[in-house]
Amino acid sequence: MKKIILAILCFSFTATRSQTVDEIIQKYSDAVGGLNTFASVKTLSMTGNVAMQGMDMPMTVQIINGKAMKSNVEVMGQKIINLYKDGKGWTINPFAGATTPTEVTGSELNDLQNQANIANQLMDYKKRGNKVELQGEEDVDTVKCFKILLTRSGDNKTSTYFISTVDYLLKKSISTKDIQGQEVEIESYYNGYKYFDGLKISTDITVKMQGQVFQEIKFSDIKVNREIDEKVFDLNS
Repeated sequence: MKKIILAILCFSFTATRSQTVDEIIQKYSDAVGGLNTFASVKTLSMTGNVAMQGMDMPMTVQIINGKAMKSNVEVMGQKIINLYKDGKGWTINPFAGATTPTEVTGSELNDLQNQANIANQLMDYKKRGNKVELQGEEDVDTVKCFKILLTRSGDNKTSTYFISTVDYLLKKSISTKDIQGQEVEIESYYNGYKYFDGLKISTDITVKMQGQVFQEIKFSDIKVNREIDEKVFDLNS
């Protein structure tokens, strides 16, 4: 009888520990404010700095949720701009030879479109036609995390997300980016979570390439539903 009871208790404990990928994503969404809260936001404005190669560069990001996004980084008196609006995207990067607006397509356009959505692409993956797969657990800086692989619809580009098993916050993501014709793996580490009108947002992001710190992004000011003039997203603005 004791063996039977012990077996039942062990089974119950295991059952409570096992979670589906959808349950984990739901808990992650709840931990940062909930998908409905993110969906109800109209605009998001963020101001901060990017530290890179000994330089501290001012950065602004403006988003009309699901419609438009513009990021602006000032580097040695010049601007690196990424822009998305209504299905089209452009970039201006004088350090890469693009001194005038250059239209982007393919995966780069999909990346900008994702940035125009305030909710992480993991939170509403079904609506976007993405696929997810739970790949077990893995430690991130001593924090045990669920490891989730997301495959994006359209271009089949993959991203891997590491969500804490304790507080269900996103700790790390891995994606790839085309840099000067080469596909490079990018690791992003998320810290400094703070609440802004019901949204829990990481204000401190460390980006690594090939295991080395590439840049550090720190947001000092985040405003939710601040009025944004759509002219900001015009090419001539």
